Amino acid sequence: MSRTRQVLIGLAIVAVLGAATTLTVTRRRDRGAAVRFDVIERMDLVETVTASGNIRAGRVVQVSSDVSARVAELLVDEGDDVTEGQVMLRLDPTQFEATVSRTRAALNQAKAEARQQGVSLERATRDFERLRGLFERDSLLVKRQQLDDAKTDMDLASGRMESLEFGVDQAEASLAEADERLSKTVFRAPISGKITRLNIEAGETVIVGTMNNAGTVVLTISELSRVEAVLEVDETDIPYITLGDSTILELDAFPDRQFSGVVTEIGNSAIRPPASTAGSGQTAAIDFEVVITMDDPPAGVRPDLSATADIITAVSENALAVPIIALTVRPPDEADEDQDAPSPEDENGVERSRGPVSRAADTDVEGVFIVVDGHVKFAPVEVGITGQEHFEILSGVNAGDSIVAGPYQQIRNLNDGDPVRAQENQGTGSSR
Repeated sequence: MSRTRQVLIGLAIVAVLGAATTLTVTRRRDRGAAVRFDVIERMDLVETVTASGNIRAGRVVQVSSDVSARVAELLVDEGDDVTEGQVMLRLDPTQFEATVSRTRAALNQAKAEARQQGVSLERATRDFERLRGLFERDSLLVKRQQLDDAKTDMDLASGRMESLEFGVDQAEASLAEADERLSKTVFRAPISGKITRLNIEAGETVIVGTMNNAGTVVLTISELSRVEAVLEVDETDIPYITLGDSTILELDAFPDRQFSGVVTEIGNSAIRPPASTAGSGQTAAIDFEVVITMDDPPAGVRPDLSATADIITAVSENALAVPIIALTVRPPDEADEDQDAPSPEDENGVERSRGPVSRAADTDVEGVFIVVDGHVKFAPVEVGITGQEHFEILSGVNAGDSIVAGPYQQIRNLNDGDPVRAQENQGTGSSR
């Protein structure tokens, strides 16, 4: 076979293969984009806000020292259960006992001086009364000056007596203060609970807090009959949370278990105000504190454990639902001009802007692509609450409608009237 003939045969084969490939691509394009189909159904939807935080006791008391002294005796360990009034530790009382003895001696001295002055006052009073009696019987027996001097001595003795009585009161107050300081060397449990933090050991010295120096926190007692989860919730989710909302809690320390709780506190100001991060060059996240009280805390729960909560903010039973991925947006000029796109507002008239699809833009219309005879038609919808995997649809579609439910990029590229076909691996059932 000549070389020229071989070249002609090769060109013919390439042309045939190219034509076959072009025909295959054209036929596949005519069949439409490969997408996943789904059927709109009714189901129960639960809208939640997820946040993380830590566990804390419902009541926590930090025990600090009111006196500075060395720890002489430590009677408890971290993790011990204590009852109200139980002695937990003692400080070295030597210095305070000496102060009590000194102030008691000062009190006894003040009382002795007061008694002595009482005798002097009694004598001065008798002298004055005797001279006054003589003067009244016969003024020649007692000079007026003698009577006046006796009166003065009596008044001075009375004033001195009053001063010493005040001294006795002062000494008694000093003794009471010394006794009080001595009593503070014995630490008793202010509440019943568990010692969750012990910051000292026997032999260490505790100090009293001052204006520029924090005092020693000796230990922390937590009452774990009521347990709370303290969460940090993003500012965009706070408007949807209300007091009394039910929650589902998961604790890392208790895997494969769920606990119920109720929202009992919602912060009115940010945990970290914007002013505190001014000048840092970074935009800090604005989070608010939300407190959840656990209904039935597990045995062995401890403060500071990590917790994750799903706060149930809304429930819709038997709602029309579409997969989250099926919802898309289109400019108004691309939407069906014969249909009025509903405003994305909730029952309170508050514009909603959560979810993977932005619903805050006034220029976009939300909707889904309905499949009719192998072609798609964009249908504007009104969206309700957001479930874990589905949006609630309030209007715009009906139960039983077939819609395009993915892939997301294909949905973004679809236009009214485009042909579509089922993905080869989808089968005949629903995409869920």
